[in-house]
Amino acid sequence: MNIEVDVPRCVASGQCVLIAPEVFDQRDEDGMVVLLDTSPPPARHAAVREAALVCPAAAIKVTTP
Repeated sequence: MNIEVDVPRCVASGQCVLIAPEVFDQRDEDGMVVLLDTSPPPARHAAVREAALVCPAAAIKVTTP
């Protein structure tokens, strides 16, 4: 699994951080998404997919190699 985030598209809702805090974080100054792990282990794949689905800005892209 590979993850990309479109930071300019992010609306800082924080849903990704609530669902997958090991993979996503938010910048302190503006709440925009920060990607902590571009290729998380399989145990986190379901949470990452859910985070991408619930992102209100569709700023998270998940692909499989």
